[in-house]
Amino acid sequence: MSLEKYFKKRKKGKTPEPFEISKTGKEIFVVQEHHASHLHWDFRLSFKEKGNWVLKSWAIPKIPPQKPGIKRLAAQVEDHPYSYKDFEGTIPEGEYGAGEVFIWDKGRYKKIRWEEDLIEVELFGKKLKGKYILVRPKANFPKKSWLFFKSKDK
Repeated sequence: MSLEKYFKKRKKGKTPEPFEISKTGKEIFVVQEHHASHLHWDFRLSFKEKGNWVLKSWAIPKIPPQKPGIKRLAAQVEDHPYSYKDFEGTIPEGEYGAGEVFIWDKGRYKKIRWEEDLIEVELFGKKLKGKYILVRPKANFPKKSWLFFKSKDK
């Protein structure tokens, strides 16, 4: 995905969301609690793509797991600008994603594996700590569907 979808869904000046593109960044993650039409958590991993830092993003309908054994459905959504990592605020009624956004957790991460259908990272946040996996199920799921879970500690 690219940032094109992000920019098409938002109107600069009508929403407080960031629009700045970043050429510099580092491997961070952020989880934003989003009180939109349905409460969900947006899980974002920074990634350098075509010279720009972006946030690969997934919407998780239930609170992210903090212990192994709990799997969450994660729907991949459009990439967000790296500058979105610090965003908290209110997206106005009538705009895409209208509602309150709060940072639930954030920190740095270490990439272990990053493949087309499998992402494994170690998270260093306040709430999410340890190895986490995003995997795209093989059968009977839309392409945007992933499973998100904490792997068992060794």
